[in-house]
Amino acid sequence: MTGKPSRRTLFRRSRPEHFERPGARARGRRETLAGYGFLVPWMIGFFGLTIVPMVYSLYLSFTKYNLFAPPKWIGFDNYVRMFTDDPSFMQSAQITLIYVLVGTPITLAAALGVAMLLNYRDRGAGFFRSAFYAPSLIGGSVSVAIVWRAMFAADGPVDNGLSFFGIDLGGWIGNPSLVLPAMILLAVWQFGATMVIFLAGLKQIPKELYEAAEMDGAGPWHRFRAVTLPMLSPVIFFNLLLGLIGAFQVFSTAYIISNGSGGPAGMTNFITLYLYKRGFSDGQMGYAAAIAWVLLIVVAIIAFILFRTQRSWVHYAGDNR
Repeated sequence: MTGKPSRRTLFRRSRPEHFERPGARARGRRETLAGYGFLVPWMIGFFGLTIVPMVYSLYLSFTKYNLFAPPKWIGFDNYVRMFTDDPSFMQSAQITLIYVLVGTPITLAAALGVAMLLNYRDRGAGFFRSAFYAPSLIGGSVSVAIVWRAMFAADGPVDNGLSFFGIDLGGWIGNPSLVLPAMILLAVWQFGATMVIFLAGLKQIPKELYEAAEMDGAGPWHRFRAVTLPMLSPVIFFNLLLGLIGAFQVFSTAYIISNGSGGPAGMTNFITLYLYKRGFSDGQMGYAAAIAWVLLIVVAIIAFILFRTQRSWVHYAGDNR
């Protein structure tokens, strides 16, 4: 027959299964099952090591629990006590906020400044990148915290160097007004990983934008403000978010520098260290769980605010704003 094919014939020819080779559907099922099989170990770890402990810690935050007796339900007493009858918690929260709000911007500024310098340097750039990145690899270790404590202790290298110029501070570690700046300096010293991310972002900025701005008479500061910052804003947002979250979680350096006491005068008693002392030193595991959930909520709120406000200052490729 030479006539036109019927509508039923066209419909059958247009169905996807007529274009599939034999066994393709069965092979797709096997690949799907294999993918889920590879996900099973991760899902077991995610639920067994993350979700279940989080839910259980939320339950413990409403109980009185000391690790040796069954949890006793007390409702919101731990949270009420935290904000109304625990001045040590309020001090640790204040110190943690100072550390976060001061240390994070300085770290970002130092990382961006060094990244911009390395971006315009070709000779020896690999060496300098490695040299600046190395502290971020070992900065959170116990050994570095011990060395940092020895450097800023009384009669330490920093104290002796300042004494040579007539500045006698008597050590930073034992001074309540200087131990927190010493902790912030340690955090800033570890800007290597942030610097590498900034450097990668700077490499992606087209040079034509700088050339066009320079032809329009823009100076170095105007090029930085009008070209570098907008084009680098997604990277700044990423580093800012990770920096804030990491700063809230500082623990090992504070523990080593203060010998686990949070001193002097509680000036290194960050929330994570205070949580540890309440839970494992004082046996108040329910109260420690409540502190942990308050910390989680605060970090979540800050992250939510950053994501909500990013549209006003973060510019992505192809954005018409």
